[in-house]
Amino acid sequence: MSPRDSSGGSRSRADPRWTLVACILASSLSFVEGSVLNVALPAIRASYGAGAQDVQWVVNAYLLPLSALLLLGGALGDHFGRRRLLVIGTAIFALTSLVCALAPSLPILLAARAAQGIGAALLLPNSLALLNAAFSGEKRGRAVGIWAASGAAMAAVAPLIGGWLVGTVGWPAIFYINIPLALGAILLALRFVTESREAGAGRTDYAGALLATAGLGGLTYALTLWSATRHFSSPAVIALGAGLAMLAAFLWVEHRRGNRAMMPLALFGGRCFTGLNLLTFLLYGAFGAGMLLIPYVLISSGGYSPVQAGLALLPLPILMTAISPTMGGLAAKIGPRIPLTVGPLIAGAGMLLARLIDQDSSYWAGAFPTIAVMAVGMTIAVAPLTSSVLGSVEERHVAMASGFNSAVARMGGLIATALLGSVLASEGAALFSGFHAAMYVSAAVSAVAGIVGLTMLGGVRMKVAS
Repeated sequence: MSPRDSSGGSRSRADPRWTLVACILASSLSFVEGSVLNVALPAIRASYGAGAQDVQWVVNAYLLPLSALLLLGGALGDHFGRRRLLVIGTAIFALTSLVCALAPSLPILLAARAAQGIGAALLLPNSLALLNAAFSGEKRGRAVGIWAASGAAMAAVAPLIGGWLVGTVGWPAIFYINIPLALGAILLALRFVTESREAGAGRTDYAGALLATAGLGGLTYALTLWSATRHFSSPAVIALGAGLAMLAAFLWVEHRRGNRAMMPLALFGGRCFTGLNLLTFLLYGAFGAGMLLIPYVLISSGGYSPVQAGLALLPLPILMTAISPTMGGLAAKIGPRIPLTVGPLIAGAGMLLARLIDQDSSYWAGAFPTIAVMAVGMTIAVAPLTSSVLGSVEERHVAMASGFNSAVARMGGLIATALLGSVLASEGAALFSGFHAAMYVSAAVSAVAGIVGLTMLGGVRMKVAS
């Protein structure tokens, strides 16, 4: 354990291997929830008689607090204890998952989804911070690589499980599966994870967290309204103005707080850190749009059952499990610039192949090549991106940098979802037309991410070999 971490009188028996398992179980709640819902959206929409905007908010009610509060969750862990915040966040996630499953109305479901996002914002940054405290050197890099690959693989296989549950039990079952994962993570954390905290940590930036949440909320609401109608109504203009004002106030507060800020602006003085986060925002925004739209289109207008849509996504976990360890080692040898250029470009090529998906296409001629090529591109990029973010800042900023990068990835998905209203509101041939157009845009955004990797990451280093 690092000298700066203290046990805080923990009675647990420290075991790095079980710490890794506990952190994977806890963080998988966030990763799984972000993907399993995609195959259930048509069923949720039908059960509540919801509109396209409502479907967007089922996703974004979760992503908004998660993306806005990730940094505060990490800071609270530094201050009050990372294991404590991991357990609290996981417990919140489990309880609100139960509420989601039992929700009698859409407003209650949305409120519970928002509370889920708060729980995820507490558990996710502290799971990675606990790994940083439990491992060092090359073992730390290996642990982070396993953590990232496991989360990505579980998120990718989740639609298959979710599709089967939606088709056989009903959509509420996708929330029940979170409960055993959460209980396992809590029990392992209490038994085997040593408490750690940052001596003198004081970045409990509540004003920044409030302004970030309000600003992102206003921006998301405005984009959601605009995407449904393709014009800015008075409510959308008001929400956009208020959101931008709140985000400007957030930057002002962070500047005033300096090193005590939730997001110290000095970190952006480094070209590599800025480039990595810009790449993350673009790549995960494009990929998030694809992972939302592909199962939705296949189920709504492609004649797929939920379980068939889950099976359609299966190349993603297979490729990520098979290739990620190799990519981590290769990137450590050649540097991250090449994989972070090539990966997004290949993912973008996969998004272009979405043109092959239409009402009459078979799986092997349409969805499979699209998903397989996207999976290869993302697999090339994920492990080097995680390690590069950790290596782009000083040791004392590692936890904050990883938390901010996770927040940026969720922001990309948040904005992408907010822009998809007109596509989600369509049916039949119009749905496929809008889907193709959205995937073309996503491909262009992914290609820009590759250009960022080529032009802005020349001096970035890997944290450690994985």
